[in-house]
Amino acid sequence: MTTTAPPLAGRAPREGRGLRIGFWIAIVLVGLLLAALTAVVQRSGGPERDPLDPTSATASGSKALVRVLEQRGTDVRVVDTADRIDADGGTVFVDDSQGALDPAVARRLGREAAHVVLVSTTPAVLDAFGLDVEPVAQVDGDDTAATGTCAIPAAADARRVTTTGFAFQVPDGGRAPSGTDLCAPTGSGDDRGYGLVRTDTPAGDVTLVGTTSVFRNDTITTAGNAALALGLLGDGDALTWYTTTPGAPDAAPTLGTLAPSWVPSALALLGLVAVAAGIWRGRRLGPLVVERMPVVVRAAETTEGRARLSARTRDRTHALDTLRIAAVRRTARRLGLPRSAHVDEVVRAAAHATGRSDTDVGAVLVGGPTPDDRALVAGAAALDDLERAVHAATTGDQQTDHDRRGARP
Repeated sequence: MTTTAPPLAGRAPREGRGLRIGFWIAIVLVGLLLAALTAVVQRSGGPERDPLDPTSATASGSKALVRVLEQRGTDVRVVDTADRIDADGGTVFVDDSQGALDPAVARRLGREAAHVVLVSTTPAVLDAFGLDVEPVAQVDGDDTAATGTCAIPAAADARRVTTTGFAFQVPDGGRAPSGTDLCAPTGSGDDRGYGLVRTDTPAGDVTLVGTTSVFRNDTITTAGNAALALGLLGDGDALTWYTTTPGAPDAAPTLGTLAPSWVPSALALLGLVAVAAGIWRGRRLGPLVVERMPVVVRAAETTEGRARLSARTRDRTHALDTLRIAAVRRTARRLGLPRSAHVDEVVRAAAHATGRSDTDVGAVLVGGPTPDDRALVAGAAALDDLERAVHAATTGDQQTDHDRRGARP
C-alpha cells in the first residue's frame, strides 16, 4: 500500500514565503504613509515655523505690528538682501531668528545704518555689531519685567514688557561696557540675564531684542509690548524689515555652499553604490529550508567542558573550588540549612554533626591554594570523606562502604 503526502505539506514553504513578502510590503506602505503625513504637516505648519514673518497673520507672525506701523505713517519695506537696504531710510530691523546672517553683512550694517533693531543669538553676529554679550537662556512663560527706569527710551515708555524669548548677559559675569544699556532683567544671581541690550555703533546705535514676544501677533497687546515695538520700529518715517534665511545671498556660508559642485553628485553615486552592494551581499538564493534533526546534549557536557578547560590551563585551585562549592551546597542541604546559609554556618553544623573540629572541616570545605595534582586529588578525597561522614551522621548508619561490601546475608 502506498501513501501520499498531505496536500498542505508542499505548500507550507510557499505560504510562509508569501507571508514574509506581505509583511515587507506592509512595512513599505506604512513608511510611505508616514512620509506623506509628515510632508502634509510640514506644509501646513510652514508659516508657523517662520517666526516674526511680517506678512504672516499666525500667532508667531508680525503682521499686526506692520499694519499698525503703516497706519501711523511709517513706510515699511520688507527686503531679503542687504543691497536693498537704504542706509538713510530710517530704522533697519534685522530679523536673524534663523541664525543665517553673514557677520560681514552685520559689520556693514553697523557702519552704515543709524538705527538698527536686531533679533539674533549668533555670537559672530553679536560681535560684528559690537555687542559684548552672549545668550545664556531661553525664557518661557508669561512673566513680565519692569522697564520704567531703563535708559532705552522706548523701553522706559513701555514701563513693563513680557520676557519671553532669549536672555543675554555680559561674558564671565562682568559689568556692561561703557555705552551699553541692559534692560528687562530675568533670573537672579549668576543666572541673571537681560532681554534688551543697546550699544553704540560707528553709524549710530543698535538695540538687541531678546524679548521677541513684543513683536508677535499673539502677545503684542500684553503689558507694554506694543509700546516697546512701536517705539523701537516706528520712531522714523521709514522702516526696512530685513530678514535673512539659509541659502539667501547674504546668508553665512555653510558646508554645502563651500563644497565643490561635484560633491552632491559624488555623494549620490556613493549612495547608489552602497544600496547596490547591500542588495548584492544580502541576496537570497532561495527560501530557507528548516531541517528537523534531533539534538542530544548530555547533561554532563558543561561539566566536562569546564574540567577540560581547567586541565588545559592547569588551574587546580579553581577546579577544587568548584568541587568545594558543590560540596558545601550538598552538605547544607543534608544538614537542613537554608540556601542562604553562610559557609561558616555550614562548617560549624558539619563539625557538630561529625564530631570534628571547626578548623578541620573548614580546611576541607574552604581550604586554600592547590599547588599540584597530588593536592587536588587529596582535596577531592577529603571532600568525599566529609560528605560520607555527614551522611552517616544524619542517617545514623556508621557502616562504611567496605563493611557493606563485605557483609554476608
